[in-house]
Amino acid sequence: MNNRLFCVIPCYNEQEVLHETSKRLKEKLSSLMDRGLISKDSRVLLVNDGSKDSTWEIIENLHKSDELFQGVKLSKNMGHQNALLAGLMVAKDMCDMAISMDSDLQDDINAIDEMIQKYSEGADIVYGVRSKRETDTFFKRATAEGYYKVMNGLGAGTVYNHADYRLMSRRALEALSEFKEVNLFLRGIVPMIGFKTDKVYYERAERFAGTSKYPLKKMLSFAVEGITSLSTKPIKMITGLGFFIFLVSIAVFIYSLVRHFTGHTVPGWTTTVLSVWAIGGLIMISLGVIGEYIGKIYLETKERPRFIIEEYIADSKDEEIYKNNK
Repeated sequence: MNNRLFCVIPCYNEQEVLHETSKRLKEKLSSLMDRGLISKDSRVLLVNDGSKDSTWEIIENLHKSDELFQGVKLSKNMGHQNALLAGLMVAKDMCDMAISMDSDLQDDINAIDEMIQKYSEGADIVYGVRSKRETDTFFKRATAEGYYKVMNGLGAGTVYNHADYRLMSRRALEALSEFKEVNLFLRGIVPMIGFKTDKVYYERAERFAGTSKYPLKKMLSFAVEGITSLSTKPIKMITGLGFFIFLVSIAVFIYSLVRHFTGHTVPGWTTTVLSVWAIGGLIMISLGVIGEYIGKIYLETKERPRFIIEEYIADSKDEEIYKNNK
């Protein structure tokens, strides 16, 4: 069985948690190696996404002390999704499978065992899905579950209660590399790949240390990014709304004529004002949605790089593979 595993971990200002994360991952991978579930040359690939703290220095020290750890340093902060993609694209030429996860230890690393089992049974993509949200506040739980429902309702096609904790085979990673869009939303792109998929359910823990890099404002921005990057359904909804308003306006026009010719015309200041505000609001919202799509088109036509790798630290064998595939 081909079983070289790369754990890809995006890191942004994670100095508070990185030592504990590396310790637990080393224990987990060592256990998997001892049981013959993964090869002895499996690696943990830590991607520094332009951190302003000592994250990169910690990654360098981890690599110096143990070749299990490798590091990718991006030239600047590119955002979580781009950092994750950078790590996956580096790993794809060297691994048989890659598992992506966050560095905050909220994803249960014990689920890796079952993911590998699913991979050995033929799954190219295995999604880590939260079984419940008991550790979340009511507000966090309500907004998160609503987030997935709205995303899927508007055509984003995400896996419910799944973030970025997943296993992908090398074949799936090769397929992912064919997606060239600049507006990146991996939670929606990965399900488009196809191949055999499976799910592993786990309970998400509290963040070990530090603060969340995804507050409500950023989550809302992330949702808009996902919807407008993957679906044209909002545009179709606006078109449908436009036709509905047009039909209503015809009805109002006929009603006004009847009232006029029967002598029952009454000055309707309130109705007029409300109508103007309602239609004006709909027009502004519609222009905003269309503007989002135009902005996406603008960025896509520029074809800017999604990430720029400043440095890759690994053993000489993997560094050679990386250089040959750049």
